[in-house]
Amino acid sequence: MRRWILCTTLALGACKPAAPTAPAPAANAPLTTDDQRTLYALGLVMGQRMDDFSLTPAELAVVQRGIADKVTGARPLVELNEWGPRINTMAQARQGRRAEQEKVRGRAYADTAARETGAERLPSGLVFRTLREGNGPTPTPANTVRVHYRGTLIDGTEFDSSYTRGEPVEFPLNGVVPCWTEGVQRIRVGGKARLVCPSDIAYGDRGQRGIPPGATLNFEVELIGIVGAPGAGDAAVAPTPTAPPTPPPAH
Repeated sequence: MRRWILCTTLALGACKPAAPTAPAPAANAPLTTDDQRTLYALGLVMGQRMDDFSLTPAELAVVQRGIADKVTGARPLVELNEWGPRINTMAQARQGRRAEQEKVRGRAYADTAARETGAERLPSGLVFRTLREGNGPTPTPANTVRVHYRGTLIDGTEFDSSYTRGEPVEFPLNGVVPCWTEGVQRIRVGGKARLVCPSDIAYGDRGQRGIPPGATLNFEVELIGIVGAPGAGDAAVAPTPTAPPTPPPAH
């Protein structure tokens, strides 16, 4: 991500102002052409790539001013060669601060989850709670499992769900984040559990798309089967759930 920001900055530095065209539409005007939709998508991508900065409205206005000055050929207010390299430094510093803030909130969330009836906090920090007992075997890290899952941030924002996609997912237990490797081993085929995963056994300070750095994650995982295990691959297919689905961690 940070390399992308620096490359974008250097690319803007190489841009020449475009020739004048028709007047720009108002900022809140509807998108009526494919070009407008494509350019709006460009803005979304740029904004997504700048998540590390956690920009305030005032800071966003400064960024927009820099883009506008470059595109229109206005005289820049700073030397890009001097200030451009500082972009990555700022991104790293802000990402670190954001991660620490997320960890504080995550610890409080995990503490609350650990006090729920039936919940168990493991030495790794994982909070595990059975939501539905299974009647089949439990997997090992060497197994590939078939699961349905739903993943949310601690504020309830869903970032992934196999239920939304309409089909379960298969993955090797030794190829996912540690929280999943440890937690799914405790679920019997046909069972369902809640995993509350501190960042150090999830995605750490780097985060992922839709997952902030340092974030504690909440998963509901339904173990449908163990792939290739005699009598377990499809032995205990869980009934259609009535509770909200749950997503698995990214590889």
